[in-house]
Amino acid sequence: MNKTLQLGDVYDGRSGSVILPPEIIPFLASYNLIPQLLSQSIIELAIAPIACTQAETTQALQQFYQLWDLNSEEKIQDWCLRYGLTQEKLELFATRKLRVEKFKQITWGHQLESYFLKYKKHFDKVIYSLIRTENRGTANELFFRITEGEQSFSELAREYSQGPEADTNGIIGPVELGTIAPNFAQLLCTSQVGIVQPPVPFGDSWIIVRVEKLITAQLDDFMRQRLLQENFETWFQQQLNQLLPEEKTWMGINTKPAQIQEAKAA
Repeated sequence: MNKTLQLGDVYDGRSGSVILPPEIIPFLASYNLIPQLLSQSIIELAIAPIACTQAETTQALQQFYQLWDLNSEEKIQDWCLRYGLTQEKLELFATRKLRVEKFKQITWGHQLESYFLKYKKHFDKVIYSLIRTENRGTANELFFRITEGEQSFSELAREYSQGPEADTNGIIGPVELGTIAPNFAQLLCTSQVGIVQPPVPFGDSWIIVRVEKLITAQLDDFMRQRLLQENFETWFQQQLNQLLPEEKTWMGINTKPAQIQEAKAA
């Protein structure tokens, strides 16, 4: 096995490699740690240019010392000696999480608003009531009972619906529209809140729906962090796709040509 795990041009044209003593590679492989090593190396290469202010570094170190109960200079020195860390490496270790967050902000922070507006409909949430049955006649009869006020939607959902919504009186949500099948999401988006929709076919069932509430997504701090993380994960997957075949194998990425896979499936 090679002494070097070459990561190649994984970020902005900068290449990097992980140099390992030959005896350490079988150890890492036996504990399936090479995927973690490759993953963290990709991130480390990306955040290498990211710097922290002295105040940020001091705060990160204080939090790090508190986490590891390093409440004296002697304990700090012993800890560094045990893990072979210089002061510089210790500071990099302590600020790593912050530097990752800075990398996300620098890379995608300026485009969050446009990204959010583009996909806003996917983030909007809906609460709705649902009844589903395999029989069209039953669906029509239940719709009539609801619209005529003979029985409530929740009562009929509990008694007749053939899905897990029967356990919640037909209520589902809040759920993001982006997680719902597009044609069903369109039905919900075009339905007036509080109005029971006539039965429509959906898959092997007939469904009756009533939108209870639409919740508009907001670009608040929570959403910003979520969008940064989603962009980061997309970027990371792109970096994995640029790994060499051997590294892809370690990461569990199938590198066989599509025609071979198709032939095996035939």
